[in-house]
Amino acid sequence: MSSDVPSEPLDPTLERVLAMMRKAPGSSGDLDAASLRELTRTSMRFLSPPERRPEVGVVRGVDAGGVPARLFTPEGTGPWPTVLHLHGGGFVTGDLDTYDHTIRRLCRDAEAAVLSVDYRLAPEHPFPAGVEDAIRAARWAADHLADLGGTDVLAVSGDSAGGNLAAVVAQELREVIAAQVLIYPVLDHGRRAYASRKANGSGYGLERDQMSFYRTAYLPDEGAVDLDDPRLSPIVGDLAGLPPALVVTAGYDPLRDEGEAYVAALCEVGVEAELLRFGSLVHGFTEMGVLSEACDLAHAEIVERTRLLLARVSAG
Repeated sequence: MSSDVPSEPLDPTLERVLAMMRKAPGSSGDLDAASLRELTRTSMRFLSPPERRPEVGVVRGVDAGGVPARLFTPEGTGPWPTVLHLHGGGFVTGDLDTYDHTIRRLCRDAEAAVLSVDYRLAPEHPFPAGVEDAIRAARWAADHLADLGGTDVLAVSGDSAGGNLAAVVAQELREVIAAQVLIYPVLDHGRRAYASRKANGSGYGLERDQMSFYRTAYLPDEGAVDLDDPRLSPIVGDLAGLPPALVVTAGYDPLRDEGEAYVAALCEVGVEAELLRFGSLVHGFTEMGVLSEACDLAHAEIVERTRLLLARVSAG
């Protein structure tokens, strides 16, 4: 399915989003991590206004085995499956507040308890700190499901960098993870070339220099790590026996091809894997619903597919 040219034209309303990004002060090449984090917070406040905030039942802070987290449960008494969610942000930006809207929608519409994890960020905490936090929180969640969602089902989800961490958790803890939802994930830090990284690396929101900034922050001494370590590049890991996967890609995303290659690799070893490509959209579209109906509808479809996947694994 992957190719140099996306199969659908870019959603016209996304031009507004891209124009807004181009007008933002500075660029990732000359902003430090603190400035990028503040820019992310400002953008999220604009993209997720309070009047659009999905209502859920209970929200409370949780110490997930030493890792800060926040638990969202739906209205009602449950029980529900539990989803451990890992936010995006290039391993550098994002926190429990900036992705609040996304988590609430997942909780409400997928009918699941969602444990949002505040893993350590680079460059202060480079690889493998985020991986260690994600695995630690997942192990803790697996031991406390009765106090979280209440059923014995634990799934993992994540977007972008969080999708990378979610895929790693699914591989490391395949015996306890029932399903994985990976939204435009980073799956390959190795040296493999993907056409979408070249074709979509400029002008569609996630720029080459931005990706380079994040990579350097996460891997400050790149020569000292194995780029084919599955904890960095899940696509080269042992995929046999992994839990069912829903993998979401966007036509104009630099990460499109590695996500679709991951689905093919999963299917090749007999893992149930569904590819959901939104050909007219860009990286980060789940946060752009306030500006684009296509993004909002796509996000709703992802959450619905997640609900169906959770229902299926819950039924055995």
